[in-house]
Amino acid sequence: MASDSLSGNAGGWPTHAVERREWRQSIRGGNRADRMLRHVDTSVPPLIADLSFTATPELLSVTERAVIEVAATDAEARTQSRALGRFLLRSESVASSKIEHVSASVGDFARALAGSRANASAVSMVAASAALHRMVQRAGESGQILLEDVLAAHHDLMVDDPAEAAYAGRLRDMQNWIGASNHSPRGALFVPPPPELVAKLLDDLLAWANRDDIPAVIHAAIAHAQFESIHPFTDGNGRIGRALISAMLRRRGLAHNVVIPLASGLLAVRDVYFAALTSYRSGDPTPISEIVARSARAAAVESRASIEQLRSLPAEWRAQLPGRKSLAAERIIDALLDNPVMSADEIVAVSGAATASAYAAIERLTDAGVITEITGRKRDRVWAAPDALGELEDLDRRIQSAMSGGSDIP
Repeated sequence: MASDSLSGNAGGWPTHAVERREWRQSIRGGNRADRMLRHVDTSVPPLIADLSFTATPELLSVTERAVIEVAATDAEARTQSRALGRFLLRSESVASSKIEHVSASVGDFARALAGSRANASAVSMVAASAALHRMVQRAGESGQILLEDVLAAHHDLMVDDPAEAAYAGRLRDMQNWIGASNHSPRGALFVPPPPELVAKLLDDLLAWANRDDIPAVIHAAIAHAQFESIHPFTDGNGRIGRALISAMLRRRGLAHNVVIPLASGLLAVRDVYFAALTSYRSGDPTPISEIVARSARAAAVESRASIEQLRSLPAEWRAQLPGRKSLAAERIIDALLDNPVMSADEIVAVSGAATASAYAAIERLTDAGVITEITGRKRDRVWAAPDALGELEDLDRRIQSAMSGGSDIP
């Protein structure tokens, strides 16, 4: 493997090339300018598999602080229940979806988690959790970032999207673009490479992603920026690209036990984040590496506060229950961190009690404010633990505040 050491400054990393391609609308639409467009300038990323990047001392300092905090959070989570891992994974997928303007209320998200009727955004956010879980789990199991796993994660993300299901798990075979008209790339903010180059560029990116000789956070940040530049899918590129960061941190051993919800940090500085991706295309990986490192650090610090809060919830819930102890209620409380949203059948199952006893426990827990019914229906009802779901929102708020200068995390 070549080791062309490159400096960590603007111009040190190869810039994207520009290739002009012929363009014709495949479906008539838009205004006359859209219909008359005959050429498009595409942005073609360099091949990076054999490149090296020498970071500035300042960037190394920022990324090293992030590594320390991520490692501390991962160690803290090692002794906790699997529920905490799922909590942080959901936090990451929700924030990553919000970056793409896919958002839903906590109630809608909870209903979608339980498979109950929910709006399309909530369903999409749950799909993002499934996609992220697949990519991170497979990276940990195989020790590699594999194309088949990226495609499978994209399938999980898009398979239930009415407009995109036909392209779920498939590399694009058409030209896409970001911004401007919906009918042509006229005036687009960014036009990714032509579809015939996608497979080669993605193979090259995965070769970079499976190296071990680059500082882990910088390694993942550059892979993310390159992925976003290739834009290999018709939709879902941002969410899969951010999942790639988490998968690479798992593969490199930096986050064995948890997904660090760094997308909340990126969401707080969304415009700066997008500008950093633009800087990468101009030949400077430093801004995207810095912002990913700062987001990871803020997310790791605030995640430890959530771990502590969640750890204390079962005892608080038990203290809220009046009267004598109920074994069914105790078992439901034990299950709530793992499953903060459950249907009636699921609650009966985890209670280990007869249906009548389980429903009595549900009533006690509801009266005590430990759980609340979230469908408003008489049949197919679903209950949620508002304290656990509220912490999901609070963690996102704290990370965004830290990134926006509302805490002492630089």
